[in-house]
Amino acid sequence: MATITLKGNSIETCGTLPAKSSQAPDFKLVKTDLSEVTLADYKGKKIVLNIFPSIDTPVCAASVRCFNKAAGELANTVVLCVSADLPFAHTRFCETDGLKNVESLSVFRSPAFGKDYGVTIATGPIAGLLSRAIVIIDTNGQVAYTEQVPEITQEPNYDAAMAALK
Repeated sequence: MATITLKGNSIETCGTLPAKSSQAPDFKLVKTDLSEVTLADYKGKKIVLNIFPSIDTPVCAASVRCFNKAAGELANTVVLCVSADLPFAHTRFCETDGLKNVESLSVFRSPAFGKDYGVTIATGPIAGLLSRAIVIIDTNGQVAYTEQVPEITQEPNYDAAMAALK
């Protein structure tokens, strides 16, 4: 388990992020059109997993906007924004903000994702949602970078994540 905080109060995740240089765990997540996508669908691309509790919070929204801007400048890279939100919430947010360089994915049919990546929050008032984390997967499907954000209300280290993509 990882211990993180929510407004200074300790909460725990169900595990830890995958180890650097390990094979990224497979996943099956739901796209905004309700179809399913797996890790294999992105074979040969660099993948940014921008994982967060809910698109309807200011920090989560900021991370999606930031990665949307950064993704537009990177070749052979896809940013997957993953949360427990329903695909309809992701669609509403991205359409309202005009975001086209990120893919929004939901775990609502796939609780295994949170367990496999160690990001399901296990304790506290938001138990069941995903913690704020970044996982970068290289073109060979191996974990190149991870960040478990220590405080849910703070943004990830965008510079470190972007440096890992170069």
